[in-house]
Amino acid sequence: MADIESEEVKNLQIEFEWLMKAEVHAILRKLRELLVECAARFPVPLYDNEGKRTEKYHLVATQDQLKCSVTLTGDSITQADISYKIKRTSNQVQRTCITSDAPWKLQQVQDAANYLQQAKNHIDNIDENYNFRSAEEVLQIIGELVGALQRGRSSLLIPKKRSIEDLMKGRNMKSLTPNLPEDQAISFFLQCHKLIIAVYQLLNVQGTVKMEATQAECSVGWLNEVLVLFTVALTLCQQLKDKINTFKMDVLS
Repeated sequence: MADIESEEVKNLQIEFEWLMKAEVHAILRKLRELLVECAARFPVPLYDNEGKRTEKYHLVATQDQLKCSVTLTGDSITQADISYKIKRTSNQVQRTCITSDAPWKLQQVQDAANYLQQAKNHIDNIDENYNFRSAEEVLQIIGELVGALQRGRSSLLIPKKRSIEDLMKGRNMKSLTPNLPEDQAISFFLQCHKLIIAVYQLLNVQGTVKMEATQAECSVGWLNEVLVLFTVALTLCQQLKDKINTFKMDVLS
């Protein structure tokens, strides 16, 4: 019985050493391929992709409360025609636009690209012939990769919440021509695979200031592809982490 257990431990040790020497590097190479593929979907210069890409979208809210046509170039809205109904009146329509002279920056795109670059850098900093010394060392690298990938994906999934005051004072509001009245604000943001425009209006209702919001959205193809690749990369990281932890418990127990 003792001989059988000893043989099992020996075999586990051999498998673990092979995992550390060969399989970890193979998985890191696969991860790098996924990150390069993900980067190729971004409309901004990243790794060796061609750089800025121009796409046009049309966003419409229900009952034509809000209409917007936009041109997205890279991580900026370089052209937009926006019209929406004023809440405090029955028929009045507010119109404004964005031109290439003062583009509207979508910081979420650049943030996600930066985190993707960080993840790739973590892999590129490891020599292909490097011999990992311990499970903890590999787990630390996986942790760094997961952290960068999660932040990159979250940049696109979850837009930062901002108060109406911050929106009204934001630098992107200066991109609008003509400027909006002081009781109105506009926001463009990404959420999951969608580009969304939100119009906020402050209304005085019987002495109480109330905020009304109207949204319109459209699907953005490359966003969905990027999010899928982020998720696949994170799944691969988790699988490697689970395998390392399983061997760690079996070999060291």
